[in-house]
Amino acid sequence: MNAPTGPVNLTEHSGSSGENRLRSQDESDGADPLARAPRHVAIIMDGNGRWAEQRGMPRLAGHREGVNAIPKVVDALAQRGVQFLTIYAFSTENWSRPTPEVEGIIQLLHETLQRETDRFNRKNVRVVHIGNADRLSPEIRDAVERIQDETSGNTGLVLNVAFDYGGRQEILAAVKALIREGVSPERVTEEVFGSHHFTAHSPDPDLIIRTGGELRISNFLLWQSAYSEYFHTPVLWPDLDEAELDRALASYGNRQRRFGNVIPDTGS
Repeated sequence: MNAPTGPVNLTEHSGSSGENRLRSQDESDGADPLARAPRHVAIIMDGNGRWAEQRGMPRLAGHREGVNAIPKVVDALAQRGVQFLTIYAFSTENWSRPTPEVEGIIQLLHETLQRETDRFNRKNVRVVHIGNADRLSPEIRDAVERIQDETSGNTGLVLNVAFDYGGRQEILAAVKALIREGVSPERVTEEVFGSHHFTAHSPDPDLIIRTGGELRISNFLLWQSAYSEYFHTPVLWPDLDEAELDRALASYGNRQRRFGNVIPDTGS
């Protein structure tokens, strides 16, 4: 059975501060919420295993289908004006999964890097790996470096691939880097600290989408998501289509982003 694709209450789940609300004026002035595309979208790609299990297939088949969904989502968001996309492909905690599944995911990464470089160049997409590369084989590290180098001059959408990534680990790495550099406490500002993160080349995400119906943050972009909007959908990642992406973007476009500021309620 396919996952439901219609809108549910979860899609209006508020961001981390809990201070956001829908733009009531947009409902009255007829403004198109899709016209306000977020600059940076991040996606927690959840549901590959369940997608496969629902079809009586091995979990790796779900991961393969999930990988195949990435270029379609990249194209759809680029067409809608999104400039940065960060996808949570493999977390630091995912190494604890069964060895055959992990090895299969790593092999899929290698195949994808080899297959998609030309496509991303044609689409003017720049690919950046964020995360730890130490546990990858030399062959795959070389493939990661190659796709980054060969797409580095592209000026379209920036695709951050979070592989062997963890938010806590990223924060610790930034702290250690500051200590190694001998930066004094007085010089440590939010800007300086942020410049030592993997995503220093990207703005903080405006919208974070999580597929698969789960509501957890799952150690993803903990520093960067302080004021991100969240959209939770029951749709499993391989089934995420343009219609559901548009629901996510419309939900974002209908929200009033306060960034901790109090905006007087003028009444209605």
